[in-house]
Amino acid sequence: MSNEKKQIDFMGKRKVAAVLSIVFVLVSIGSLAFKGLIFGLDFTGGTLVEVEYQAAPNLQDVRSQLIEAGYEKLTVQNFGADTSVLVRLSQGFNDKVGDEVLSVLKAGGTEVELKRAEFVGAQVGEELREQGGLGLLFALGIVMVYVAMRFQLKFSVGAVVALGHDVIITLGIFSLLSWDFDLTVLAALLAVIGYSLNDTIVVFDRVRENFRKMRKGTSEEIINISLNQTLSRTLVTSLTTLLVLLALYLFGGEMINGFAKALLIGVMVGTYSSIYVAGNAILALGVSRDDLVVPVKEDEEEGEGEELP
Repeated sequence: MSNEKKQIDFMGKRKVAAVLSIVFVLVSIGSLAFKGLIFGLDFTGGTLVEVEYQAAPNLQDVRSQLIEAGYEKLTVQNFGADTSVLVRLSQGFNDKVGDEVLSVLKAGGTEVELKRAEFVGAQVGEELREQGGLGLLFALGIVMVYVAMRFQLKFSVGAVVALGHDVIITLGIFSLLSWDFDLTVLAALLAVIGYSLNDTIVVFDRVRENFRKMRKGTSEEIINISLNQTLSRTLVTSLTTLLVLLALYLFGGEMINGFAKALLIGVMVGTYSSIYVAGNAILALGVSRDDLVVPVKEDEEEGEGEELP
């Protein structure tokens, strides 16, 4: 009995959690519908300028120089060597853009040489916008089939609900805060789906095991016990992952800043959804012991009455 008193009543607060999740999802959908995402240069296209410094520059200083000169939407990164810098601008290409950028960077007397200036199209972005949605739906369908085969149909619906919850809220935060959405963020979203699915399957595996092992208890009680049993694993995994992502966000540089932010949000939301959304969903669908009982084969039943010679 003493162990039962130490259990955290996750499912007892499921209605509050459900309201919170619904509010966040609706706000995210509203922001995506009316405000949309600010697509990065990977999706919109723009101008690429490569310059070579005599000594390795501070990329943040280079970025600040260009912003002060009126270039608003841009990315600055090293290209190969530390002295080689690649600048991607959102503006259209013209013959003078390379010289204009070069003159800005030379303003402080710095030795800089222009290597190339060219237009970068948005073909990749167009293809992703057209096919990305269908690809995501296909992936969720495969996840649903996999979880249904491994567990049960109600569990597959719960897993897909949790994954959709995580992706929508992560996208909604990027929309609300007007953060750039580029290919690194898209890669982070795919990683969030994998992370959240793995965490959810660990919880579901324990739920299935307890439904088959425990003879007494309601569905709510069994799911609650299962969540408590996997809680330490969930928290340790999430915290160690968040520490790595925090280091990437603080020290990884501009190019993976969006990737780190998306994963930080996704891991936190995914940890929450593994505990509340997935469990809440299968409970709302009426999962019970009968859904998970292993059927006894007829020959096994007949063999129970036979005596060994």
